[in-house]
Amino acid sequence: MELLLKGGVLHDPAAGWNGPAEILIKQGKVEAVSTSLESIEAPVLDLTGKVILPGPIDMHVHLREPGGEGKETIATGAAAAVAGGFTAVACMPNTFPAVDSREIVSYVRKRAAETALAHVYPIGALTRGLKGREISLMWELAQEGVKGFSNDGIPLMDSGVMLRAMQYALLLDMPVISHAEDSCLSAGGVVHAGEHGYRLGLPTIPSSSEAVMVARDLLLQEEVGGKLHLAHLSCRQSVELVKWALEREIVLTAEVTPHHLFLTEQALEGFNTSAKVNPPLRSAADREALVKALGDGVIQVVATDHAPHMRLEKEEGLMDAPFGAVGLETALPLLWTLLVDKGLLTPLQLVEAISSFPARILNVPGGTLQKGSPADLVVIDPYREHTVEPREFYSKGKNTPFGGWTLKGLPVITMVGGDIKMWKGMVKGFSDEFPREEKTFFLEGIS
Repeated sequence: MELLLKGGVLHDPAAGWNGPAEILIKQGKVEAVSTSLESIEAPVLDLTGKVILPGPIDMHVHLREPGGEGKETIATGAAAAVAGGFTAVACMPNTFPAVDSREIVSYVRKRAAETALAHVYPIGALTRGLKGREISLMWELAQEGVKGFSNDGIPLMDSGVMLRAMQYALLLDMPVISHAEDSCLSAGGVVHAGEHGYRLGLPTIPSSSEAVMVARDLLLQEEVGGKLHLAHLSCRQSVELVKWALEREIVLTAEVTPHHLFLTEQALEGFNTSAKVNPPLRSAADREALVKALGDGVIQVVATDHAPHMRLEKEEGLMDAPFGAVGLETALPLLWTLLVDKGLLTPLQLVEAISSFPARILNVPGGTLQKGSPADLVVIDPYREHTVEPREFYSKGKNTPFGGWTLKGLPVITMVGGDIKMWKGMVKGFSDEFPREEKTFFLEGIS
């Protein structure tokens, strides 16, 4: 489809663009970007009053398939992604079976291609079966198309295995995504070891359970080199350790989730299982440190750690309910409303965190709308308010701590490879009301 986008404001740090733009899309790629494209014979989509961002890439999601299809499938996860404005996701390997063989990688890629919504990039298991005893067949997984390696969800306690995995990943020029947790310190815990956790009378998880493993991984990274990415940081100690490492010019990147940016342990009041996540929500001081670290570039990436669960599982109470919250359909409005709209982050910094950096870390197309780039983008309405209603999620998981929040920055168009996958909240192949004819997009407009 050939298409001319007019009237919108484009924020694209990789292209050095930060203002009004007209974008010509041809054969799934960006043909031209200018303040004014004259004499172009193409259907026009008027985006006046809207903001255009290079396609966001969520580099930390759990799609559950294979083995957990009751919680999420690759199809429903991809639908949730484009509904939330994400054009690509990287799915973690803690499925059943784990993503530790060519066959499972091939299966994930095949199911994603069949769904034909967001790009889905598999992350391979760092160790066989995620058991932490020996590294996986990393070369084979890389040949089959994984974009990184992780033991996500299952802490890798054996430092020798971690060292060998990092050495092998260095040879493959691929990132190691570390779930930094010392299970000896966190074992049995369900809430942060802070004022509110103690008042609830539940087993706690200290900040040190994360920080000591962050320290270990940073020391190993200094020795090995390569690409270390620290997942879902949650506490001040981890931020200080990352600062120390960056001052020593240790090469690494780190991520933070929206729930750690915007919630504290207080969200667990009333034994709210939707706020039970791992690592746990921590103190107000921790939250403030994370926000500042993101603004200062100490943390480079925002990723959702989208973790869908069935309703009955989350109703089992704080001790027994599984860790995790869904995030694909709330992340962009949360970030826009609580960071960009408040002046804590510029639109360009937001794009770096959700698009440019993830594309570079995973070495995948995207992160910019320069000429020749894939036409992967999101259009958001920066002013219209909406209320988060979990029942309307495309994800099978409704377990969000943000239900009922009023937000701005709602995604209204998600385009992948020049094809509109989400239009005003309707997802292609999932919504009966999704326009059947392309001309509907131009006749209706997006207002």
